[in-house]
Amino acid sequence: MAGAALTILGFLLVPILIRRIGNYATTLWFILLQIILFYGLLASSSPIAITAFFVLQTAVIALIGLNLDIFLEVYTDASNVGSVRGLYTATMNASWVIAPLIGSMLINGTNNYHNTYVAGLAMLIPLFYLVYRNFPRFKDPNYTHLSPWQLAKHIARNKNWDKLFAVNLILQTFYAWMVVYVPIYLNKTVGFGWDDIGIILVIMLLPFPIIQYPLGRLADRKYGEKKMMIAGFLLMGVATMMLALIHSDNIVIWSLGLLTTRIGAAAAEIMIETYFFKTVSARDTAALGVFRITRPLSYFTGPAIGIIGLLFVSQSYMFIVVGAICLLALIPISTIRDK
Repeated sequence: MAGAALTILGFLLVPILIRRIGNYATTLWFILLQIILFYGLLASSSPIAITAFFVLQTAVIALIGLNLDIFLEVYTDASNVGSVRGLYTATMNASWVIAPLIGSMLINGTNNYHNTYVAGLAMLIPLFYLVYRNFPRFKDPNYTHLSPWQLAKHIARNKNWDKLFAVNLILQTFYAWMVVYVPIYLNKTVGFGWDDIGIILVIMLLPFPIIQYPLGRLADRKYGEKKMMIAGFLLMGVATMMLALIHSDNIVIWSLGLLTTRIGAAAAEIMIETYFFKTVSARDTAALGVFRITRPLSYFTGPAIGIIGLLFVSQSYMFIVVGAICLLALIPISTIRDK
């Protein structure tokens, strides 16, 4: 939660830095800072220092994502937003499938996690090189400078942005809750070992790298984002509620159930991304920051739902609560004007 709070503050302040030194220089400095923070995680033995490094790197990696959004927005043609965003998001989400596999191979059944941090540090070096090598001539757009009050009015003028932010917050809350709750539930309540849980999670995440690019192309060429956003949240909500009815410890049943929830989530996510980036320009760094704030904000709403919900319902019925919250997204989506 401390990392999420720092990330929110960073999203609000980093547009000022980008306007002053440019997105290219800001990105390189953030990657360099992230390398230093990862080295701190490797070299430190003090719990206080490790906690500080962890909190800081949580915020910095999110800010690097904002920098990459700006690069992508500048170089994306308006007619291909869905295809480009679909490929970008699918590639990014593929890392969530690949990283646990690499991590499990590096740990190799031991309790030594040192090599996973070495791998994380090593991956930042080619990232620094790729940005340094490919974007030195990046031409920054004329970024809009807005006070907090002006920013609020700017967002309010776009009648669909506030609804889209609410919808994205619901999606990110779903992710935040699932990431924390599902592995614990599968281990402590259902009784799966962590090796089985690893297999389930990899299968569950497959829709993100597989279906998001083709769905983005469909959004550009045939169907509107609104219809597929509705379909995604409907599937995600109903499938999550159905998990409460599973009383088996069969790995196939749980893999298929969780896979279905992520098919809906993957569809909803790429439609939200496509719609927003069709309506925003790279000049609107502040609006981009506010949009990305929904992710760290979910690390407050997700645990809050778990804490409050478990006061009234059993562990399995929490799936019904979260599924119902996902279905609430259909209300603001129904009033969004399709692109």
